[in-house]
Amino acid sequence: MTQGVEPAKILRRYHAAINALDYQSIEAMFAADVVYDSGGVGGLISGRDAVMAAFKTYFAEYPDQVSEDLSVETLSPNTARSVWALRATSVTTGAPYNRQGTETITLDEDGRIVRVDVEG
Repeated sequence: MTQGVEPAKILRRYHAAINALDYQSIEAMFAADVVYDSGGVGGLISGRDAVMAAFKTYFAEYPDQVSEDLSVETLSPNTARSVWALRATSVTTGAPYNRQGTETITLDEDGRIVRVDVEG
């Protein structure tokens, strides 16, 4: 396990920071060279600054997002996966936005997230 911390615990903390829109904590969890791959925030994004900018743009559009982990599991000493569901409302259109899928994080040796892969 990365620095003695179970990857599933890091993933749960990461999701709690997202649900709280705690940008400072989210940013601190990412490695500088993080790669984020998700259609929800614009496809493949590289680098902590770019990922954080995409998050802020997404949450400006969906500030009421509520996300729930249906399951979280450690896959290896440096990866964890969640099955999740979310609901939100677009501030631009007022349309509801509902999504579910999986998210896998990969950690570096310091326990920072170096890759996020979202499907769904």
